[in-house]
Amino acid sequence: MQIILMEKIANLGQLGDIVNVKSGFARNYLIPQGKAKRATEQAIAEFQTKRAELEKIQAASVAAAQAIADKLDGLLVQITQKTGNDGKLFGSVNNANIAEALAAQGFAIERAMIRMPHGQLKQVGDYPLTISLHSDVTATITVSVLGEAML
Repeated sequence: MQIILMEKIANLGQLGDIVNVKSGFARNYLIPQGKAKRATEQAIAEFQTKRAELEKIQAASVAAAQAIADKLDGLLVQITQKTGNDGKLFGSVNNANIAEALAAQGFAIERAMIRMPHGQLKQVGDYPLTISLHSDVTATITVSVLGEAML
């Protein structure tokens, strides 16, 4: 299915690109989210008239994401979990726990933005993680998992 992108999407294209994607991806994700429209003659003409406005909106969202990234970069987030004698956690620390800890510090970060390349954290220690605020903007934080001894 041919679509026209209404914003930059990583690994797909820039604002205004006409690309071919699988129809399910377009129907179920891109079009309902407002990230793309079907590439009809009418949609292309409509896009050309609104292009400057859409570019301003995208620039504003990148600037807002960059401002948050500047505050987040190098931030240390501490999460305490119950542990055994060997430092292994009972359970694990996932992106929802990290998003909750960031919310406690005043950052409204969705859990889908938190990139955990090695999966959930299951040991006590410090872990550098990336937060993808926008397709062009990322921030690196350190998550410190602390152990709480079982009584």
